[in-house]
Amino acid sequence: MTFTGSLVAIITPFRDGRIDEHALGDLIEWQIANGTDGIVPCGTTGESATLTHEEHKRVVELTVEVVKRRVPVIAGTGSNATEEAIALTRHARSAGADAALLISPYYNKPSQEGLYRHHKAIAEAVEMPQILYNIPGRTAVNLAPATVARLAQCRNIVGIKEGAGSLQQVSEIVQACGSRFTVLSGDDALTLPMMAVGATGVITVTANVAPADMAAMVDAWAAGDMAKARVLHYRLYPLFQVLFVETNPIPVKQALALMGRATADVRLPLCPMAQENLDTLARAMKDYGLIA
Repeated sequence: MTFTGSLVAIITPFRDGRIDEHALGDLIEWQIANGTDGIVPCGTTGESATLTHEEHKRVVELTVEVVKRRVPVIAGTGSNATEEAIALTRHARSAGADAALLISPYYNKPSQEGLYRHHKAIAEAVEMPQILYNIPGRTAVNLAPATVARLAQCRNIVGIKEGAGSLQQVSEIVQACGSRFTVLSGDDALTLPMMAVGATGVITVTANVAPADMAAMVDAWAAGDMAKARVLHYRLYPLFQVLFVETNPIPVKQALALMGRATADVRLPLCPMAQENLDTLARAMKDYGLIA
């Protein structure tokens, strides 16, 4: 199975403090109907940091149930504790997920050797495809290209979601790891330039609200239609900006609320958008045609 294209980092909708399972099912169906190539539950956008273990497992299980193998399910299973990451990854495998997405350990600030041993231990403990997730802005550590290349030697570590914001780093990973190793953008605004240097898709926030256009942009590039891909990149660009005007996933959940697809509810320590930013978001969505 390949993990390429536009893969949505799907929100976890809440209602009255609990997971809104009906809304999550509807969102997944809408994503698949609009050309999304994979569903990624329990990532940053899915507020994994404030889900209980029971909620985390239920979101993965429900996603697998709704998707019914129509597209890949890549479950977020990372942790800053290696044993916890192994346990969550084992559950994802037993639930029927197609792959696991493993964020680098956060807060601990391990060395490159520590990062290598962490991911290698998970790979050896759980027999399923695993995708590394590098986002130093949230974890305080950068998974260096040389470490990625070492980890790429593990048979079931098949790719990376790269969110360091450096095209140089992406180029070094592609060059070091070769075509067997999948590189996915972890930054919506850099997806097109990352594909130009060898990435084959994106795990995207923006697809939560504009799934068809995100899929079309990635598909256009894959088909060699660079002009169409560029047009879609610039059409989407205002969304790339406004959906990060506050900490993700606050704006994207508010956007979905404005579209009537879920509530804007987030869990503390996240909180509702400032009114000024909400006004900016609403204007951008009206300009895009997402709301009247």
